[in-house]
Amino acid sequence: MREEVQDYYGKQLTGSDDLQTNACCDQAPPEHLKPLLARLHDEVVTRYYGCGLVAPAALEGMRILDLGCGSGRDVYVLSALVGDSGEVVGVDMTDEQLAVATRHQEYHRREFGHARSNVRFLKGYIEELDRLDLQDGYFDIVVSNCVINLSTDKAKVIGDVKRLLKPGGEFYFSDVYADRRVPAALTADPVLYGECLSGALYWNDFLNLAKGCGFGDPRLVESRRLTIENPAIEAKLGNIRFYSATYRLFNIDALEPACEDYGQAVIYKGTVDHHPHSFVLDDHHVIETGKVFPVCGNTWLMLAESRFAEHFEFIGNFDSHFGIFEGCGLNMPFEDGSSDAAVGSSCC
Repeated sequence: MREEVQDYYGKQLTGSDDLQTNACCDQAPPEHLKPLLARLHDEVVTRYYGCGLVAPAALEGMRILDLGCGSGRDVYVLSALVGDSGEVVGVDMTDEQLAVATRHQEYHRREFGHARSNVRFLKGYIEELDRLDLQDGYFDIVVSNCVINLSTDKAKVIGDVKRLLKPGGEFYFSDVYADRRVPAALTADPVLYGECLSGALYWNDFLNLAKGCGFGDPRLVESRRLTIENPAIEAKLGNIRFYSATYRLFNIDALEPACEDYGQAVIYKGTVDHHPHSFVLDDHHVIETGKVFPVCGNTWLMLAESRFAEHFEFIGNFDSHFGIFEGCGLNMPFEDGSSDAAVGSSCC
């Protein structure tokens, strides 16, 4: 299947109009990123296929790894955000996509005013990151946009991400998930696989896989239902529902399996660029500036032991335990958009 995917993205697709479903279609970007996207080379944008946006906050000076970087769209946007003191490395297995990315490297260096290029591209498989020139514990952030579902060994990918991240680093990525396990017969269909559908993980299998790889308490940032909009493919898929979702996973070993209450709180200072009024950690933590915000122990650690620490005041410690944090649940976390769906928040 890996060779089928290489062929699909390298030779069969010449632009986003060639896609047969809406699974690999981006959502509208936030206002502060639109000027950067407008400055990208047309070919880089045309040959890019993604299902979300992988540009988290507070990126100045960060070292970022982009898995399945394709034509380099996200790499170049991130290169503008990390600045001259940061670095972005893109990995992809497709020669045709990497050719697009590399031939516009100097164009983007000039466009964003960098003294030197702060990006580099490597050819390789995301299941074989250990074979590439990548140093353990080197990266502050690893991103990926609608690529993990295409991997034939997702556990290997997530495990390698854990190894490559610094302590307190973050895996921030968008991907496609299913509301149930996809039948094995569908995973052999190269079009369904290439369209980012039949390789999608059942959401709860993903959560357990991430935890098994050492990423405690995965946090959903945002999600949306995919409508497919291709009758022939919809007929093959039957009643399976698919979602585009963005998760953030922190490389913090002390995170617990559930949200435990230690009576802690944080105060956001309003100092993250483009976020003066509130900070969004995930889909159920919108932390208003200047307000005492009660949090579970895991959320406290995610903020205290990551690049976000300087932007918060921290109240409390781990001396007293008060049980599970109220509202912590295990329902399907995604926004469904249908009135009969049972949707709930994932914790705190």
